[in-house]
Amino acid sequence: MERPAKSELPPIPAKRYFTIGEVSELCAVKAHVLRYWEQEFSQLRPVKRRGNRRYYQHHEVLLIRRIRELLYEEGFTISGARQRLEHDADSAPSPAPAGATTGLDVGELRSELAAILKILG
Repeated sequence: MERPAKSELPPIPAKRYFTIGEVSELCAVKAHVLRYWEQEFSQLRPVKRRGNRRYYQHHEVLLIRRIRELLYEEGFTISGARQRLEHDADSAPSPAPAGATTGLDVGELRSELAAILKILG
């Protein structure tokens, strides 16, 4: 079975948390590989809830896609991919100053909070 190329990956739905099964499908990577990558890449830390269930956030899904691209498409080793991600993080623009607007409106904030409550409830 051939892995889909980056351009063939499905779009990431607009929701706050994703289960390991959803992330596996969104990134075309098996669940056991995701669990292994959590050990190898310190940036990848999903929230763990009841029964040690993992919940990944949107930025972690993007990170997993980047790791997948480095390993499967660009031919990096785990160590090389780790170094590349650290280098990319060092050269990334600094975060917005405190008090800066994030672009979220009240409606978006409410829907995100409702989604969190649904997961926790």
